[in-house]
Amino acid sequence: MSERCPPPAPPAKPFPDLPKDQLNPAIPSLYLESKRDAFSTELQEYCLSQPVAVIRGLAGALKLDLGLFSTKTLVEANPDHIMEVRSQRKQSPDENRDQYGNIVWRCESTRSHSSVAKYAQYQASSFQESLKEESDKTKGIFKPDRESDSDSNSSTGKMGKKKYKMIKFGTNVDLSDDRKWKPQLQELTKLPAFTRVVSASNLLSHIGNTVLGMNTVQLYMKVPGSRTPGHQENNNFCSININIGPGDCEWFSVPEAYWGVIHHFCEKNGINYLIGSWWPILEDLYEANVPVYRFIQKPGDLVWVNSGTVHWVQALGWCNNVAWNVGPITGRQYQLAVERYEWNKLQSCKSIVPMIHLTWNLARNIKVAEPKLFEQMKYCLLRTLKQTQLTVELVKSVGAEVKWHGHTKGEAAHYCNSCEIEVFNILFVIEQDKKFVVHCQDCARKISSNLSGFVVLNQYTMEDLMEVYDSFQLDQPKPAITS
Repeated sequence: MSERCPPPAPPAKPFPDLPKDQLNPAIPSLYLESKRDAFSTELQEYCLSQPVAVIRGLAGALKLDLGLFSTKTLVEANPDHIMEVRSQRKQSPDENRDQYGNIVWRCESTRSHSSVAKYAQYQASSFQESLKEESDKTKGIFKPDRESDSDSNSSTGKMGKKKYKMIKFGTNVDLSDDRKWKPQLQELTKLPAFTRVVSASNLLSHIGNTVLGMNTVQLYMKVPGSRTPGHQENNNFCSININIGPGDCEWFSVPEAYWGVIHHFCEKNGINYLIGSWWPILEDLYEANVPVYRFIQKPGDLVWVNSGTVHWVQALGWCNNVAWNVGPITGRQYQLAVERYEWNKLQSCKSIVPMIHLTWNLARNIKVAEPKLFEQMKYCLLRTLKQTQLTVELVKSVGAEVKWHGHTKGEAAHYCNSCEIEVFNILFVIEQDKKFVVHCQDCARKISSNLSGFVVLNQYTMEDLMEVYDSFQLDQPKPAITS
């Protein structure tokens, strides 16, 4: 989105190296005692100043009814609701081993699907099984053929493979439907504005349509050992995660400035950083002088993950978590989102946040007082105006026609069917397998250099876009009137 700098690339490690005694920094945390604390501007400013922060006492201060997200309530509300399940090896949080017992970065799991009711049954039986194992141990009963926690990591099976206890992690339970989950979603509106799913101060609320898991709530149902592998959030947005309990979760996180180091380790280990599954080897990070925040999230704790922070999480007990993304309206958030949007293009990876579409909506909806954010947005608007004009001229030059199509309220942004980049305003549409699909200009011309077979549609007039561009001005505070 900018001609003034080279294409984005993983950053070099910050210099100079941190001293070894600073590689395990204390987790930034606050304890809230009242609703007033939760809604203070100081809380928001504190969170924005930290790579990650844990806000303790939030549920009590806001009188949040976490029971609405308990397994029992979920089953009563929507027992047949479909969810994704990941089968994983159960391991201790600070190690990751393959099937042969080697310590590795690659984090393996298999995917299946189940229902809330069926997973709830598994979650409960897992707890009962653990209680029985503990009871047997206290009675001195030991079953050597059982893959218990104590022996599953040390016993060796056929062909040198290690035996591991397999567990199931219930992930990405979609809570976006307010007809199904109205009490749950209503409860989350008690949160302070900067952490809410929907808020005028949340960039993601201005997309204009649903982006599952980003501007909607997702729930995770866990047994001990359930892992969310390492990642940065989509397009480097912030995230909110509340532990419903009753068990704890352990978090690991690394500041955004060090993601290039982790990217290097992923490449070195043959893993795709963006779409691969990885669990960092802590010794590797410490040897590379990468600081790692490590902390426990207890029931009722809210974890704030700032823009671009790398993180990975493991359940220590039986618990549920709810999570979603937010975008503070700041220059830093916008810049990191755009940089990842551009880097995703270079990596042939879809950006599920349509940054061009979002930028035009923001220009229509909000006033911006921060000069850095204003300049970045204004430049994006200018670039897309220029791109629209050049595209229309190219279409006409090959003898094709641009037809008016318009844009309906709530219509999702469009993506190229071939390369999955966002396609803004000028859509190249062709019929494939009895369906009309959108392509970007480049992919359309690869199919047909003169656009034969394509219908070229226009969603916004140049006059409309230029009016938005001209109207979008830096919101400068009015000077105080002096007598």
